[in-house]
Amino acid sequence: MTSAPVSPSPTSLSSQSFASLPLSAAVLDNLRELGYDNMTPIQAESLPALLAGRDVIAQAKTGSGKTAAFGISALNNLDPRLFAIQALVLCPTRELADQVMQELRRLARALGNIKILSLCGGVSIGPQIGSLEHGAHVVVGTPGRVLKHLQKETLTLNRVNTFVLDEADRMLDMGFYDSILAVNEQLPKRRQTLLFSATYSEEIRGLSGRFQNDPLEVTVESVHTETQIEQQFFEVADKNRVSAVGNLLRAFVFNNSTNASDEKEKQKSEEKSALLFCNTKQRCDEVTQTLRAQGFHVAALHGDLEQRDRDQVLAQFSNMSCPLLVATDVAARGLDIKDLTAVINVELAFDPEVHVHRIGRTGRAGQVGLALSLCAPAEAHRALAIEEYLKQPMNWQTLPSTKSSSTIPVPAWVTLQISGGRKDKLRPGDILGALTGEGGIAGTQVGKIAIADLHAYVAVTRDAASAAIQRIEKDGIKAKPFKIRRL
Repeated sequence: MTSAPVSPSPTSLSSQSFASLPLSAAVLDNLRELGYDNMTPIQAESLPALLAGRDVIAQAKTGSGKTAAFGISALNNLDPRLFAIQALVLCPTRELADQVMQELRRLARALGNIKILSLCGGVSIGPQIGSLEHGAHVVVGTPGRVLKHLQKETLTLNRVNTFVLDEADRMLDMGFYDSILAVNEQLPKRRQTLLFSATYSEEIRGLSGRFQNDPLEVTVESVHTETQIEQQFFEVADKNRVSAVGNLLRAFVFNNSTNASDEKEKQKSEEKSALLFCNTKQRCDEVTQTLRAQGFHVAALHGDLEQRDRDQVLAQFSNMSCPLLVATDVAARGLDIKDLTAVINVELAFDPEVHVHRIGRTGRAGQVGLALSLCAPAEAHRALAIEEYLKQPMNWQTLPSTKSSSTIPVPAWVTLQISGGRKDKLRPGDILGALTGEGGIAGTQVGKIAIADLHAYVAVTRDAASAAIQRIEKDGIKAKPFKIRRL
């Protein structure tokens, strides 16, 4: 039995301070340092119950603050002196698991030496076994890999007091139901279970019924309103769909390029990015190849990519060296890219809730977002379903002309791959120091640094790439040699 859904008032809840919660002064200070001044609606509505030990089922989308909500609660339940796994977070993809792990590490800074491990597929299991032998407090992973460790008896979950299912609806969509059940069988019966989902399907309610005890049910409306995201729909013949994508990019995303008469305008055009959604990986590849032929810097993200290639693509997209990403819904799940200029639906989603989730990737942090959707006559029923779901008329526009004169800007950043990562104990500061030390490149020429298990990725300005490569090849990092190459 679930309690009645809670529909919070965003105005009243958003002003609530974390200081109103029963958290230590050190934790509150850390939250302030991280920029967490006031709670988001999902945090304000769920955290009091979470900290009181109650099970919660919450409907919340990416960008709502849900990771901090369950993270603060799970870390609050930890006994740092007990070197055993006390919290388990299951996620649908490695990308989301990595994001959750990084956020938990930030939140745990005030708690002392808390060890948080990632157990995900797509990488060798050997190093994970080695890490588990040294113990951990928190595990964040995908259901399949966590289950594999349980079967190998390299993972013990008998001291877990917090179990989190993050984006549970997507895990079910990806076929993880049986794996989740098998993992659940290895957990203590007395524990707190938190279930977060973007949708409330019958399957999700069934999962809650099996795993949770009288959960508080929290429903938070999307933080993205129609005033934050401008939607435009364009009718197109299916045979012209792929070619129309380039027209949309020139007209709406890179439309300032030809007017970039001063350096400031030029920089603005170079900082624009878009996430393009397709329903199949075949369509992803088709769109990517067509856009590359037109001169766009673009990459594809779908289920056929090896994990190494996924890491490279995501690093390049997030650091703006590749401003266009064509993806399927499953592959893009968990991506949290800030300042995304536009979302383009190359094909309409089958489900109107998925459409809302797609377009919610733009228009964040008070920015005005742009969502452009192509619709062939055969998709008219999907368009009608979206219109009914949003309870507002669609804004139909005429496709922009193929004669658009906008030029395609060359990204200001390029990505360098370094042959070392977490396993080599590399940190962003190590790489920054190696590049900008005495006689090195300027700090302003170094962009985002991402650390994976076996590799690191650093964005540098295009004019500094050769100097950065020569510096690492000559001096290494922390006096250790590493290979480096430009992607």
